[in-house]
Amino acid sequence: MQRKVMISCAVTGSADSVAKNPAVPVTPAQIAASAIDAAKAGAAIVHIHVRDPKTTLASMDGALYAEAVDRIRQSGTDVVINLTTGPGGRFHPDAADPMKPGPGTTLRTPRQRVQHVLDLRPEICSLDMGSMNMGANVFVNTPSILEAMATDIREAGVTPELEVFETGHLLLAKRMIETGHIRQPGMFQICLGIAWGQPATPEAMSYMRNLLPPGSPWFAFGISLHQFPMAAQAVLLGGHVRVGLEDNLYLERGKLTPSNAALVAKAAKIVELLGCGVATPAEARQMLGLGVHAPAAIRVAV
Repeated sequence: MQRKVMISCAVTGSADSVAKNPAVPVTPAQIAASAIDAAKAGAAIVHIHVRDPKTTLASMDGALYAEAVDRIRQSGTDVVINLTTGPGGRFHPDAADPMKPGPGTTLRTPRQRVQHVLDLRPEICSLDMGSMNMGANVFVNTPSILEAMATDIREAGVTPELEVFETGHLLLAKRMIETGHIRQPGMFQICLGIAWGQPATPEAMSYMRNLLPPGSPWFAFGISLHQFPMAAQAVLLGGHVRVGLEDNLYLERGKLTPSNAALVAKAAKIVELLGCGVATPAEARQMLGLGVHAPAAIRVAV
């Protein structure tokens, strides 16, 4: 066995995907049950969005987050909880007046985007490290927004998972580590295949990996048909793996996955076939240094 590899499962996401695969969990009870099953299949970390049970679309309702998290915690299942902070960052300009928000805009303040994290104190939360075109909208994460969110996250004692969709995002994350907004060495998630970010190729992953700060633990994923090839590539390059129904609805070509657990089990098999072991939640906490950080001072960038 060469090393232990952490598997993170992105349980549901925010895309309008429920009609495409009925296994996508919607209610807090379904999300929690799917997360628990994923943990039993080998996921050390579960990455959680919530959805409006009536519309099935993405939600920022703190009560939904609280119910999902409480159900996982009360189950007795040992798994690291990672809550998203992505919702609240979409802007779609009005067709007649681009200065005004049009349909699809979800912009919220930095504090509103992290309030559920401050309330629930998960071990990890995501932090999307830059702006980009995403679908028909712009995903807005300016440096000042990210600094405010990162400060709240750090002061809550939560570790940010730094989601980087292109190299500029990674460079900004490194700068925020230098200024103390984010604790060293940073925990990175390399996100590949999302239009219009970095493509899901071995070359792109290797390039992004080579730009990481020394000693930073990192995960990577590719969406859709790229999920398992990129999982294998991450293991080969020394990283860790993310799978889940947020990123991919299929277990294999033409076959919808019946669950998040099935995706995790396939990822675990890939990890083991490549000569590594699947990390437990306790091992993941040790590798990521969770719960051991004291507040860090911020210095002004120059």
